[in-house]
Amino acid sequence: NVISIWPSSNSSDIDLLGLFHYTPNGSNNGKLAIHARAMFKSAILLSNQYNITIDGKLIGWKERLTSGNMIDALRDTCLSVSQSNIIGIVGPELSRETLLISPFCEKLGLPVISYSATDPDLSDITTYPNFYRTVPSDNTAALTLVMLFNQFNWTSCLIIYQNDAYGSGGARAINDLFNASGITVVQMIVYDIARNSIRGNLKTYLTNSPTRIVILWAESVYTSLVLQDALDSNLVGPYFTWIINSVISLNSFNEEYYQNLVGILLIEPVVGSVVNAPYNIELLNAAYNIWQKYENETYPGSTNVDYYALFAFDATWALIKSLEELYSLQTNNSSSFLSFDESSFCF
Repeated sequence: NVISIWPSSNSSDIDLLGLFHYTPNGSNNGKLAIHARAMFKSAILLSNQYNITIDGKLIGWKERLTSGNMIDALRDTCLSVSQSNIIGIVGPELSRETLLISPFCEKLGLPVISYSATDPDLSDITTYPNFYRTVPSDNTAALTLVMLFNQFNWTSCLIIYQNDAYGSGGARAINDLFNASGITVVQMIVYDIARNSIRGNLKTYLTNSPTRIVILWAESVYTSLVLQDALDSNLVGPYFTWIINSVISLNSFNEEYYQNLVGILLIEPVVGSVVNAPYNIELLNAAYNIWQKYENETYPGSTNVDYYALFAFDATWALIKSLEELYSLQTNNSSSFLSFDESSFCF
């Protein structure tokens, strides 16, 4: 349980809504949700310290935890925009939720900026004109995989993916680019997230395959389950090379399997400091100081903050600065982009 002393945001007349996916039984025990929420609120409080206002008003926040159920996420978003003066959305984390939330918010004139949704379809600005993100789409990850395969002269693979927008979008991006690059995708294997199992027999798929390279495109909670199944059937190292795209904890597995996990490759987006790219260290440290002040028990140290939480900070700060600039350009316009017709119901 987290005991925090964040100041109330009820005093503000305008709010950003943060949508965070929480999986209490996941392999990371909700670490991302905790870190992302802290950086979201830190960014908003930092904007208050810098006296950044919209129409003379300081920005507050509202937040909702999503479960992965798209309709529940839509309901929570609808309730929030009905009950509060929401001027923008940070999140959702999941692609499948974003594909529904973004068009809904587009009808309300609200921008949506995600720190984690990577489905390539979301890059279509005609369909999703109000959507932005601070994380690259899976098209970028697919290109990275092509470079990796070329580096090691690998020519084929299997792809295991979870059956939602995130998994199918990523698998499709990889398959399309691999086909164009002369790399053979021997088989596409579905992991059913409703049943928490592979459709078919994983051992049969892998042992009968001519390739020993396996790409697993799934959230961390499902990645751990698939790898455990593979470990139980002796389908990991040294016989197969696995490439995953979600960070998992070794604590998810028995120590006797650790040696078999050596050699698993991870493809993930990283923050600028990892590749020596310039970034605003002063701004980031100020946000960390706010986090420590109000929720010190969850602050892991600057080097252990989840990358996606940093993307959440970037998303929040970018949205704040963009709204500030947008309002400054509309000060001579009698109409306000802050207005929303409140309703006591959503559906």
